[in-house]
Amino acid sequence: MKTFSATPSDIKRKWFIIDAENIVLGRLAVVISTHLRGKHKPMYTPHMDCGDNIVVINADKVQLTGKKRSDKVYYWHTGYPGGIKSRTAGQVLEGAHPERVVIKAVERMISRNPLGRQQMKKLHVYAGSVHKHEAQQPEVLDVGAMNPKNKRSA
Repeated sequence: MKTFSATPSDIKRKWFIIDAENIVLGRLAVVISTHLRGKHKPMYTPHMDCGDNIVVINADKVQLTGKKRSDKVYYWHTGYPGGIKSRTAGQVLEGAHPERVVIKAVERMISRNPLGRQQMKKLHVYAGSVHKHEAQQPEVLDVGAMNPKNKRSA
């Protein structure tokens, strides 16, 4: 018996759409990263990009448990001395680009190498309910119905 290893011709990519409204951020990110990597497929091969394309809508309505909205801090450095800057998750969600909270959560679950960057290109996150991927006819992936803990009321 030989171990199966997927080749580019074996890979069939699908499109999924996820409504992030009232879904817990971490649980959403786990489902997204699993589908981006292709680990939900029986033909998963670690060194190949087997994953599907994911469209996330209503990313601005994602839920954070506990006091994470005020306590979770995103840091970055400007490159200048004393240039450390920070924003809380609440400030990012209320700001101009609330979809970045979802992108960062998923990005930190994907490996940091060329394959991970290739997988992240298949993630499309939108703050509102309007997206430009209707032509791909994405299937609905209901994360809230997978587990009762995935969904929180506002």
